[in-house]
Amino acid sequence: MAYDERLARFRQAHLNPFNKAPEQQQEHPDGETPTPARRPDPSPGDPEGTLDLGLAEDHFSRPVGLILASDVQQLRQAIEECKRAILALPEHSERQKDAVVRLIHLRLKLQELKDPDEDEPNIRVVLEHRFYKEKSKSVKQMCDKCSTIIWGLIQTWYTCTGCYYRCHSKCLPLVSKACVRAKVSHQAEYQLSICPESGLDSQDYRCAECRAPVSLRGVPSEARQCDYTGLYYCSSCHWNDLAVVPARAIHNWDFEPRKVSRCSMRYLALMVSRPVLKLREINPLLFNYVEELVEIRKLRQDILLMKPYFITCKEAMEARLLLQLQDRQHFVENDEMYSLQDLIDIEAGRLSCSLTEIHTLFAKHIKLDCEVRHAPAMDASRRARQCGTGVAGRDDGMDTGGTGAGAGG
Repeated sequence: MAYDERLARFRQAHLNPFNKAPEQQQEHPDGETPTPARRPDPSPGDPEGTLDLGLAEDHFSRPVGLILASDVQQLRQAIEECKRAILALPEHSERQKDAVVRLIHLRLKLQELKDPDEDEPNIRVVLEHRFYKEKSKSVKQMCDKCSTIIWGLIQTWYTCTGCYYRCHSKCLPLVSKACVRAKVSHQAEYQLSICPESGLDSQDYRCAECRAPVSLRGVPSEARQCDYTGLYYCSSCHWNDLAVVPARAIHNWDFEPRKVSRCSMRYLALMVSRPVLKLREINPLLFNYVEELVEIRKLRQDILLMKPYFITCKEAMEARLLLQLQDRQHFVENDEMYSLQDLIDIEAGRLSCSLTEIHTLFAKHIKLDCEVRHAPAMDASRRARQCGTGVAGRDDGMDTGGTGAGAGG
């Protein structure tokens, strides 16, 4: 009977967790309202404790870290609460893992509110940079200003169309580096001294670009030398990017990539195809040691001799033969100027092969094509008239005059 009484008491107290109605008060004979007796807590050996099925647990309370936040301040409060809850929960428990997931979502939401993408202009001009808003959701980009990852899924970021400088939308007002393309347009020339180092003391132990304190011991920031300028930079301005240094290529025929700063890397990338190197003046002895340079110079001289013919030849203009060199326009203008990309391709053996094929195509048109299309007995004047040269007009006049004289005679 004792067991049945305890079971009935359990069902009355725990079976319906939704029943929050106040207990019916029994009338006291004296008219007083008695205070409800407090049920004692079950002891460990009490069978009532073993019958607790968890129905008394609060399943309807707000989850840990869940706050319906709509602004930055509320989100920060939610994040702090979620942090405290994570520390209070048992380690490696399921509830702690759920709280960590909620913390991540709260932080992403906070970042989204701090860096909104609505009402952002598509073009921003800062220090001669022309920043265009990117639509790519890639997360493999790095911000050139703060040196952190650009999360394209939730962050707005911009790229300069001139020098490809990338940064977060929130970093745009902090950009202090002018566009490198402006320097290329105003002063297109290389530093032709090999790593002209002057020492950290000449820089007052500061980064050559952002003026942040640096030292060779790495305190407060590591000093990294740029092999192109010879100056020292901090880790934010020097990411150990590799590039071919023009001075080493011209003086030592050395094309091994060296570590350069971010600014130097962008400058060299914009200058690599510009024909600004006059090798005969900078290092004339280079032609005595690099046979490929002599071969390339001879092919360029032949192409310059063919150029007047192609300009006046109708068939050559229709075939657009000179467009074979559209990527190297300076090859049909002179035989002295080279770009750094020309030297890289010469050293790799690519330029010699491609230029030889173009030279063969040009020579074939001049020597063979016209003779194949026309009768072998056609004289030089008729062949020139078919190609549309100026000599054809003079020959026609001479032929007409000769014919008229013969007729008169």
